[in-house]
Parts: sequence; C-alpha cells; structure tokens
Amino acid sequence: MQAVGSVMTNKYSEGYPGARYYGGNEYIDMAETLCQKRALEAFGLDPAKWGVNVQSLSGSPANFQVYTALLKPHERIMALDLPHGGHLSHGYQTDTKKISAVSIFFETMPYRLNETTGYIDYDQLEKSAILYRPKLIVAGASAYARLYDYERIRKVCDKQKAILLADMAHISGLVAAGVIPSPFEYADVVTTTTHKSLRGPRGAMIFFRKGVKEINKKGQEVLYDYEDKINQAVFPGLQGGPHNHTITALAVALKQAMTPEYKAYQEQVLSNCSRFSQSLLEKGYELVSGGTENHLVLVNLRNQGIDGSRVEKVLESVHIAANKNTVPGDVSAMVPGGIRMGTPALTSRGFGEEDFARVADFFDAAVKLALKVKANSKGSRNLAFCLLT
Repeated sequence: MQAVGSVMTNKYSEGYPGARYYGGNEYIDMAETLCQKRALEAFGLDPAKWGVNVQSLSGSPANFQVYTALLKPHERIMALDLPHGGHLSHGYQTDTKKISAVSIFFETMPYRLNETTGYIDYDQLEKSAILYRPKLIVAGASAYARLYDYERIRKVCDKQKAILLADMAHISGLVAAGVIPSPFEYADVVTTTTHKSLRGPRGAMIFFRKGVKEINKKGQEVLYDYEDKINQAVFPGLQGGPHNHTITALAVALKQAMTPEYKAYQEQVLSNCSRFSQSLLEKGYELVSGGTENHLVLVNLRNQGIDGSRVEKVLESVHIAANKNTVPGDVSAMVPGGIRMGTPALTSRGFGEEDFARVADFFDAAVKLALKVKANSKGSRNLAFCLLT
C-alpha cells in the first residue's frame, strides 16, 4: 500500500528499462528491472528460458496483448466457455452476439465442462480442436474449482501446432507458493493478474518463453520469437506509459511471495477452502464438480429453488461480499444459478478451518432468508426493496 501511494506514481516512462522516451527514469528503470527479476524468481523460472513483461495494466488487456502479438486478425482461439467457468477476455460470444472484443477481432470457439461431472471435458476439447484447428488454446478459468490438466492440453496444442496460453490469474498465488501444479512446464505464454490470490496491487504480468524452441530438420536451432512481439504489443501497441507505482508495489508483493510465511498462508487458503466446501456439502448444497482443489467453491443453487443474484443481495445486506456466478446451463449472467466464493481474503484476516465452518452457517442462513423473501415478494424481482419492507 505504501508503494502504490508513493511518488512513483508521478513519473512518466514510456518505453522499457534502458530505452525510455523520457529522461529522468534511473530509479524507474531500477524498480521495473527488480520487479521482473523477482517475478521470475517467485515462480522458479530460468531467466535464460523465460522473460516477463510487468507493464500490462490488468488481466484482460494482458490477454488481448498476447493475442495481438502472436496471432493474425481472425485467427482461431479456443477457451473455456463463460457459463462453464471461463472469462470474458478469452473471447466469449453468444449464438447471436459477440460479447467480448476478442471475439470481434479473432474467431473463438469454446470448450466446456462435462455437465455430469463438472470437470473439463478434455476428450471433447481434443475432438473439437481437430475440427477447428485453433492457433491458440487458453488454459485458464474464472470460476473453476478444479486443477487444470496442462499436460493434456499441451498434447492437444502440439497436434494442432497451437500456442498454449495459461491464464493463471485466479491461482497465481497458489502456484508461486508451490501448493498446486505450475503451468510453466507446459505453457508457451502465461498471463496473470497480480491482485487476486497473489495478493499484490491491481496489475498484470505476461510471462513468455525465450531461447531455443526446437532443432529443425537441418540441425539448426529455432528460437522463440515471443519477447519482442509481446513487448511491442504492450507498448506501443496497446498502452502508453506504465503505472510505475503499481510495478513498484508488485516488486514488494513478489518478495513477500518468496517467504515461508507466504507458503504457509497459501497452504491455509487450501485447508480453509477444503473445510468450507465440506461444510457446504454437509448442509446439502451442490458444488459444481462436487468439491474443490484450489481456493474457491462454486455453489449451484438451482436445486435450492433460488438464484445467485438474490442470495448475493441478502449476503450483501449483512455485510458479506460474495459473487453471483454462472453455472453450466445458465443463460443469464445477471440472474445466474450459482454463487462463487473464495478463501484468500478471510484467510488473510486470520480465519482458520473452524471459522470457515461458521461462514458456511452464515451462507446457509442467507439462502434460507432469500427463499423466504422470494416467497413473500409475490413475483417481484426487486429483492433490495423487499428486504427493506
């Protein structure tokens, strides 16, 4: 917080360390170079094989910068469907409308969950990829409580000669702590926001492979060409001056991410989420995929006879912030059938497993109250008004 609110916000610095369009950037260069160094260290990456851009302003711009860097207009992308846990920035569109700008400038096709198991349907993904022949496949989600099988998607990408982009925005803190599998072994490019489970300022990073990609048939080394393309796409392609206060704060957060205390924190995040999900299951709630392997749970409320929007409003009225969220089969993002909840924030406040069992009690009470209000509202959709009367 001190770094974000520091004088680092006052300096313009278009360009990259050592190649700025403004003078007086000696200390700005030092901060950005330090941030890049710590980013690679935090995720255990060899600087000869990986590079990182820390100037991207947020996760959605970071993804779009990768697409514009590595793809031609209207080349094909595959990503997890939004109602099945994907993200807008992966190219969401409906049958009648292109919702995300990504789907306007590129052709996009979703892969989905197996609606019976709640897990990604990798077999169908592979079949679709054979027919669609994507140039890039995104392995990443906004609301998926299970671990990605990066190795499986890597094999699909190799068969199609496609780029594998891992978007680890929601799980990067867990990856940095080494408590869940890392995408870096299999991905060509990795993007992440820095303010979710990583617990840093609101920003983003783009990691990209460097060095030797393969040996061709003539015995010659073929090098990755991602670095210049991605850096150019960030600046000057889609951004101007970077937010130097954010980059400085990110350097601080990345240092924290390499401490034993941070690893213990992320282990507690997982333990808390496991207990939270178990408590919800014991109360009769349906979880998409039946449980969790990371920091979040996705509750399907359809069999409770209530929607996520109403439950979110009841929780908000008692000062509990949660997130209505689509679940497989939903057609409306504003009145979806689910609620998404995560454990990092309350874990940062010192909550343990027993505390999350109590949080499950609060959630259960909110659902029951939402059902009562719904029954008394006589068809009104204005839940906020009903709560006040």
